Amino acid sequence: MSMTIAGLLTPLVIYVGVLLLHTVLPARRVVGYATDPETGAPLSYRLNGMLVLIASVILWAALGATDIVSWDYLWTVRWESAIGACVIGLVFSVAIVAAGEPRRSYPVDLFLGRLENPQLFGRRVDVKMFLYLVGATMLELNLLSFAAHHFAQHESDPSPGVALYVGLFSWFVLDYLTFERVHLYTYDLFAERVGFKLGWGCLTFYPFFYPVGLWALADAPNPHAPSVLHAGAAIVFFLGWSLARGANMQKYVFKRHPSRVFLGLLKPETVSDGERRLLCSGFWGVSRHVNYLGEILMATGLALALGDPLSPWPWLYPLYYVLLLFPRERDDDRRCADKYGALWDRYREKVPKRIIPGIY
Repeated sequence: MSMTIAGLLTPLVIYVGVLLLHTVLPARRVVGYATDPETGAPLSYRLNGMLVLIASVILWAALGATDIVSWDYLWTVRWESAIGACVIGLVFSVAIVAAGEPRRSYPVDLFLGRLENPQLFGRRVDVKMFLYLVGATMLELNLLSFAAHHFAQHESDPSPGVALYVGLFSWFVLDYLTFERVHLYTYDLFAERVGFKLGWGCLTFYPFFYPVGLWALADAPNPHAPSVLHAGAAIVFFLGWSLARGANMQKYVFKRHPSRVFLGLLKPETVSDGERRLLCSGFWGVSRHVNYLGEILMATGLALALGDPLSPWPWLYPLYYVLLLFPRERDDDRRCADKYGALWDRYREKVPKRIIPGIY
């Protein structure tokens, strides 16, 4: 089999492998925030993302150790692999949309999706959670393989920024899978439908565009950036992580235990219409989506971590978050206004800033 064909088929092999691991490995069964439209009961999910990731990395390392594939194989076939993933994402998007009832025009349905929370194999696999899991796993394997290429090419003088970049990004992946259950209470899971945006996004964009900085600079020599730049990158990243993780955890705790004091410090304050309550204290009191600011800061820290701030390519990642999250905040604001009515007006008065505390 030629390298080109092997590269095109590589994401299919990995995605099927992740599906098999997710299906057969032990998992905890939990309920989420989204509900079954037929019964009104909360949907249940099998979660074993961390175990699947660990097993995938071990299998990949075993292949590298036995020389079945080279450590930097995914770098070698990166273009072919990206094309193969793109085809998989397109085919999946068309198929999953065809399975739902029309809602709007077909182009809109194809992009945004029709099905809200599809689950397969007797509810053993939730499609949304699997998409995020397979995207995270492929991302991590790409990061490790791209870094392996850099250290092989520049063995005598590797860039510490590459190690920092992979370390921070791996923290990002591991953090998501550690708090996998919390993700069930976020906008992506309870508000979005499954179409091109989510399907192609997780199967193609997430694992191949997110590491765009390393994609561009893995071949480059050590830029010998000052240590203060690397330290600053880590500080910006973890500041962003604190905001994003803190906000999502506070919302998760509030939805499950409305009266619990978060971290033993942040007492829940709310606005209420007598039936519904909206959290307006702690992370959710400084802006309506401070978690979005956190995501942008994490991406900024990653762009700086590589030690070449004048290269435009690493900045495409934080730019993507700006273009994604600012419009999403507007969409979420409209959705909440329709859902909560006058209560949302009261919340906006209480928390006037959208994303950036004190500014916007």
